[in-house]
Amino acid sequence: MSNLYKESLEYHSRGRKGKIEVVPTKPVMTQADLSLAYSPGVAEPCRMIAEKEELVYEYTAKGNLVAVVSNGTAVLGLGDIGAAAAKPVMEGKGILFKKFADIDVFDIELNAKNPDDVIRACEMLEPTFGGINLEDIKAPECFYIEEELKKRLKIPVFHDDQHGTAVISGAAFLNALEVIGKDIAKVRVVFSGAGAAAIACANLYLSLGVRRENIVMCDSKGVIYKGRKEGMNPYKERYAVETEMRTIAQAMKGADAFVGVSVKGGITVEMVQSMAKDPIVFAMANPDPEVLPEDVLKVRPDAIMATGRSDYPNQVNNVLGFPFIFRGALDTMATQINEEMKMAAVRALAHLAKEDVPESVSRAYGGQTFKFGRDYLIPKPFDRRALLWVAPAVAQASMDTGMARKKIDITEYKDRLETILGSSYTVMRGIKKRVQAGVSDSGRPTLVFTEGEQAKILRAAHTILEEGIADPILLGNDVTIRKRIDEMGLHEVMKDVKIIRPSSSDHREAYAQKLFEKRSRKGVTHQLAMDLMKQANYYGSMMVELGHADGIIGGITQAYPEMLRPAIHTIGAKPGLRLAGIYMMIMKKRVLWFADTTVNIEPTAEELADIAIETAELASSFMTAEPRVAMLSFSNFGSSDHPFALKVKRATQLVKARRPNLVVDGEMQADTALMPGVSGESFPFNLVPGNANVLIFPDLQSGNIAYKLISRMGMAEAIGPILVGMNKPVFVLQQNSDVNDVVNMAAIAAMEIQLRKGKKLEVSSHVE
Repeated sequence: MSNLYKESLEYHSRGRKGKIEVVPTKPVMTQADLSLAYSPGVAEPCRMIAEKEELVYEYTAKGNLVAVVSNGTAVLGLGDIGAAAAKPVMEGKGILFKKFADIDVFDIELNAKNPDDVIRACEMLEPTFGGINLEDIKAPECFYIEEELKKRLKIPVFHDDQHGTAVISGAAFLNALEVIGKDIAKVRVVFSGAGAAAIACANLYLSLGVRRENIVMCDSKGVIYKGRKEGMNPYKERYAVETEMRTIAQAMKGADAFVGVSVKGGITVEMVQSMAKDPIVFAMANPDPEVLPEDVLKVRPDAIMATGRSDYPNQVNNVLGFPFIFRGALDTMATQINEEMKMAAVRALAHLAKEDVPESVSRAYGGQTFKFGRDYLIPKPFDRRALLWVAPAVAQASMDTGMARKKIDITEYKDRLETILGSSYTVMRGIKKRVQAGVSDSGRPTLVFTEGEQAKILRAAHTILEEGIADPILLGNDVTIRKRIDEMGLHEVMKDVKIIRPSSSDHREAYAQKLFEKRSRKGVTHQLAMDLMKQANYYGSMMVELGHADGIIGGITQAYPEMLRPAIHTIGAKPGLRLAGIYMMIMKKRVLWFADTTVNIEPTAEELADIAIETAELASSFMTAEPRVAMLSFSNFGSSDHPFALKVKRATQLVKARRPNLVVDGEMQADTALMPGVSGESFPFNLVPGNANVLIFPDLQSGNIAYKLISRMGMAEAIGPILVGMNKPVFVLQQNSDVNDVVNMAAIAAMEIQLRKGKKLEVSSHVE
């Protein structure tokens, strides 16, 4: 038994068996909760639904609940292994629905070989579910089952083995034709396989523009031709053609495209060799394709390949389709998923593949970079933007074609979908929108990036420009930067981006003179100042100091102090303020602010008080909620007289004296600050009774450990560090930050710049 199989068995059996569980969405903690969840309170929604059946979508989970139904007659490549053996696959389908589109699933495995029994079972389940995903049901019964259910039910029914493969491969097919410049109406396509997926693909390709006379379908008996008797059914008969060809080898000669949904070894490299110029070869049999890409490319380097596997380019993975198709259908209360809705999904995926790929996707694939072309025809399964592209397209098509029972505003709908992508995405999108809204009054802020030659910075600058966050200024070798912009395909958006090489800048001497004046009594000679102005960190900081840029961002390739020190020497801290590094920790239901996490190693009580006040002011500028500051310690309100605890106690007193209107208390332990039950039971006098949103740590060690521990364990998403206390906007990135981190930091920098210009911007501290 291979390691993969052993790991799979261990994965499915460890802990709670299987892959799914049911969790409550409402509190059931008290007698009052119980009386609402069940008897007698539950009778009221029952009465309401009895009077008006559509209210079942209002008072129950039906509108977000899908049944994944199988009778186990065509499970993966294992064949008819029965309903019980199909259950691991159906549970797996359920977690994909939940993970990618936040759709709840009950998997339903039926001991029902007779297709009419499957139909009747689904009919009886209709009151429970908002939609039905048919899975792993053999052909041709699957066609009959789906067709009948679509006639009989008023909820969407979707056989993913058919339409999922068709939708994803259809998007790849459109883009492959665009890459090679062929007319869809003229290409000849050979299909290997005549089961559910093959026939659905052929049907969809016809809708895309392939002509019926240009399709040749083959099964294990050979070409499906007019008059053939053996192995035929009404669904295959639709694709019977008048031809002398009898074998797939004959059909492949001169063909423009091959679509395989059959078995390993379904075609040979010799057959591919006989195809037309720039052949499209979609070998999608799983787990082993009809022909291996490496074998094809040896004899036909002009071929465009796609498979069903993740270890080759252009993976046709159904997870790019079914979660988002159902999302759009459920949210419009569609009565069915029609051809127009499927076509909307195809075109949305095809268009998304042409967009720049986020760093998060690259990171999920070991740092690979992706750009639209022969090896990147469709988005990657872990590109979560597919939700924002496909679901709205499907929802719009649902409304346009009369399938929707509920009309929605697509713009608002996209905003709502963003919450599924994570709390960080939602909060940062809110910040970006508010920054964009402030641009019309003051123009876009200018941000100088000290590491302008770095690929991550260039990609981030591209996004920053596209989203209208700021105008980046890139420091570095202008020839190198321009070359990399062209190589990375960023030229169109970044053709006018400002690039400065500090060593040859016209401003270098003036900047050096200013630095000399600032630091001449700190050991800086004029010549040293001239040399320092060759360094991007010093040059960029002086740009901000002299008003030639609004803010500076750097640090992705260097230690934190290396970036911070030049900014201190040139820009300096605001008089009377303390420098501190703050993280915005975005959790599922709230936003917390952690300080200090990056600057002050062992602050005094006075310094802690400064940090607390500055952090509260920063949080206040972002939030609609009032800052509630907890001064953290291992002690609770005098429970220890250790000097560490006394320092925090003294800091709390200083904050209260200096900012009497600020809600602050301490010293207290972290659970006292965050858990109302803990605080209320033992410390009824606490001014921050378990509802803190600003946490001040007693030293750098504890703050740094806390934010990294929580973020790495997946309990919160960390945005920052946000540097406070500087005289002008300075932002120091963590080493190895990804592109998304840089873009987020730029948005926060732009927001601070607008705040300094007198614009109050609010970002909700509560995440729905």
